Amino acid sequence: MPTVRALQRHWPNARITWIIGKGEHSLLAGLSGVEFVVYDKATGFAGMRSLWRELAHTRFDVLLHMQQAIRASVLSLGLKANVRVGYDKARAKDAQHWFTQHQLAPHPKAHVLESFMDFARLLGVEDDRLEWNLPVLTTALNEARVISGEAPYLVINPCSNARLRNFRNWSIEGYASVIEHAWVQHGLKSVLTGGGTAQERAIGDQIEALCQPGSVINAIGGTSLKGVLALIGNARAVIAPDTGPIHMANAMGTPALGLYASTNPQRAAPYLWRDFVVNAYPEAVRIYLNKSVEEVSWGQRVRHAEAMNLIKADDVIAKLDALLVHTTAQPTTGSKDES
Repeated sequence: MPTVRALQRHWPNARITWIIGKGEHSLLAGLSGVEFVVYDKATGFAGMRSLWRELAHTRFDVLLHMQQAIRASVLSLGLKANVRVGYDKARAKDAQHWFTQHQLAPHPKAHVLESFMDFARLLGVEDDRLEWNLPVLTTALNEARVISGEAPYLVINPCSNARLRNFRNWSIEGYASVIEHAWVQHGLKSVLTGGGTAQERAIGDQIEALCQPGSVINAIGGTSLKGVLALIGNARAVIAPDTGPIHMANAMGTPALGLYASTNPQRAAPYLWRDFVVNAYPEAVRIYLNKSVEEVSWGQRVRHAEAMNLIKADDVIAKLDALLVHTTAQPTTGSKDES
């Protein structure tokens, strides 16, 4: 989003087409100045062919190949573009540099957000300040208000994407301890968010069972993505592992407390709130990879089921206290459009 906004500032009349996944589109629909072309990844190659037919008569001046996956590279082959820009070889994954004509300048140890912004910089954009201005519909605001009520609250999104060997989820007992502390010491309820999978619902139920009555609202599986965005926008803070909602908080200007052990927060923490990450990644690298952070490749994952258990509840509570002191008494609504 900051890259899109930077391009729009530089070329206000430019036509920007964003090829986007079905789920992601449900979050960003209504974004000003962007034409979305939705690709449902579940449709596979048939979906690609349909998308190619849809854009068969469109030739783009520039194709920014910002998604590092072989599927995205194959999809890009059916698009007409004068120039194709991708990552430099050191950052490219799945041999992405084979599918582009021009590569970004090297940027060692770049945060993901900086890597995205490098595409705008390559095109000559100098104003690279960060703006998101995400659209939040009135219906989503109403949805969030019904769930949260009027009292101040935290959003806790306990689960990450249930991909194979993802290992980003923290402990149920840890979340319950943080919820109790927020309720007793700060008078903050906690709203649990997440998808409707059986695993997420079960984890939410287990967390709720360990908490005092009235201290938690379990909304897992009970919101739209736009509703989650609205909840996040009006929250006092968001606590989550390296998953969508922690970056949604960053985009909304809401204080974000990220929980990191499996992934390197220097690369993937919520960008504006990097000082408030609970970082067990160096310890996880040392214990489970028998190396130091300096010895592993940039972006190296620690794929071990026990890695997140290196995060201690006391450390999360201390970071939460510091975050609440650092920020104002009222939630920051952040950078968004309301319509």
